Amino acid sequence: MLRIVLFLILIALAAAGGAWVADQPGELVLTWGGLRATTTFPGFVLGLGIFAAATVLVWSIVTMVWRTPGRLRRRRHEKRHARGRHAITQGLLAIGHGDTALARRHADAARRHAANDPLALLLHAQSAQLEGNRDEAQRVFRAMAEREDTRLLGLRGLFIEAQRADDAFGAVMIAEEAIKLSPSSTWASHAVLGFRCARGDWSGALAILDSNLSAGLVDKQAYRRQRGVLLTARALESETVDRDVARENVMEAVKLAPTLVPAAVLAAKFESEAHQVRRAMKLVEAAWLANPHPDLADAYAHVKLGDTAWHRLQRIETLAAKTPADKPGHVEGQLAIARAAIDASEFVRAREVLAPYLKDPTQRVALLMAELERTEHGDGGRARAWTLRAVRARLDPAWTADGYVSDRWRPVSPVTGRLDAFQWQTPVASLPSDKGTMIESSAFEEAMLAAPPPKRVTAAPSQTPVEPPAAAPAPAPAAQDNSPPQAKEPEKEPEKQAAKEVPKDAAQEADREIATEQPAATPAERTDPAPAESPPPPATPVFRTRADLGKPGPAPIPVIPIVRAPDDPGIDDEGPSDEFTEQIGTPKAHAKAQAGGWRGFWSRWGA
Repeated sequence: MLRIVLFLILIALAAAGGAWVADQPGELVLTWGGLRATTTFPGFVLGLGIFAAATVLVWSIVTMVWRTPGRLRRRRHEKRHARGRHAITQGLLAIGHGDTALARRHADAARRHAANDPLALLLHAQSAQLEGNRDEAQRVFRAMAEREDTRLLGLRGLFIEAQRADDAFGAVMIAEEAIKLSPSSTWASHAVLGFRCARGDWSGALAILDSNLSAGLVDKQAYRRQRGVLLTARALESETVDRDVARENVMEAVKLAPTLVPAAVLAAKFESEAHQVRRAMKLVEAAWLANPHPDLADAYAHVKLGDTAWHRLQRIETLAAKTPADKPGHVEGQLAIARAAIDASEFVRAREVLAPYLKDPTQRVALLMAELERTEHGDGGRARAWTLRAVRARLDPAWTADGYVSDRWRPVSPVTGRLDAFQWQTPVASLPSDKGTMIESSAFEEAMLAAPPPKRVTAAPSQTPVEPPAAAPAPAPAAQDNSPPQAKEPEKEPEKQAAKEVPKDAAQEADREIATEQPAATPAERTDPAPAESPPPPATPVFRTRADLGKPGPAPIPVIPIVRAPDDPGIDDEGPSDEFTEQIGTPKAHAKAQAGGWRGFWSRWGA
């Protein structure tokens, strides 16, 4: 609406101006040399307007002609740029869905149409990475690192390629160079922090952490926790070298992160050595309420040097009572009580604590039960059965980070290099699933862990030799004799059958002894089976008494055959024979056979 009003106002002003010019009287005379021109004022104004319009028209034509080549070049460049942008877009989409050939084709098109475009270089490098051509990718990333606008992107690509090539030294050098260019680079700061922690350079890691806080990469709470982790790692490393420095570091760490288990354990140890028992107990209790851990229970039990096992048990029960029964850490408290009770020989208390966990025991529960059986009763069989069950039982919580299970706490994950990655939790392999949580126990374990069977009463072995019970009298021919059998050929089968039956009975007897977990019977205790249950004796017995062994007969005199000497031709008893003589058919046919040699030839020729 406002534009319409302005347009009408301008038209009105133009009309008023035209009317005013038309109303002006008088003439205008222009003299130039011998020329003289006379016109009215309105005519002069009209001519001046026409002249101005013609001038503008001519100037526009000349300018258009003059600028036409530049416009053509700019239009051609815009077309190339548009094609390049289209190729870059399609190439990045092809990389996104993993089409290697299409990504390479679009990368070549983008390099032709937009060679200096940063996105074209990125597309070229990523397509080379997708194809597995690492040399080409590194070459493109180096070219990007030399440019001002793509330097950080090129360094990031070189860093990734160095990691893929397992070049840790080259990767950390690239990351440190990237930090110099941009301290707020998240990937570079995390990489340098991880590498310094992996090398054990805790001072350098603390410097990087302070730089991250200044750049705003971490918040205050995360900074306090990570600094406490680094100080704890440095304290653990210098504990055996410089205890004063270790104490100073761990005390600062426990102030920054009071729930960090290794910091609380080490700080309690130093406080206990300094006879600050109450302060040490408070440090352990603060960490226990947040994260119950066996190391905390052990530190709490030994917080006062020189205490007896009974006093340690009382202290552990006090610590375990601070954890509610509905929390997961309640199990750690009960296991700590069982451990202290076994050390204090309070076996009834230990069994009472472990009883709720025996239906589905973990490895620590099974091992505690094995130690309890061995210590209280000296029952090696039941202890061995519990040890076997521990092998098949569910895993207990452990220090876990990124799927890696460690037997001790570590400040950095060995898989990803992430700081403060280890958590006290159950490993993934021990979580319940639809395939079952454990391997079924064997029959030996079930037999040993069941109620103990009644003991078998056996006669004590005597020091004097005991004669075996008399068996049924056997006929005289069946007396034991180990001499070589002289029986006929069919009588060898009973001997083989009896020889096969004896090892079978021995194996069955060994199996029965192992299944009942009883010691093997002495020779005095073993008796032959009853005649009614044993098979009838074979015709030719296998074992015989040595008293009945007969004397071996005289050995036969070997006969040495007479052999001709190698150079003795000997006497041919068979007479000369023709090598061409055919020996076929019966003797009669042999007598009538055709002779060989020349005689046979002449006989055949005559026939």
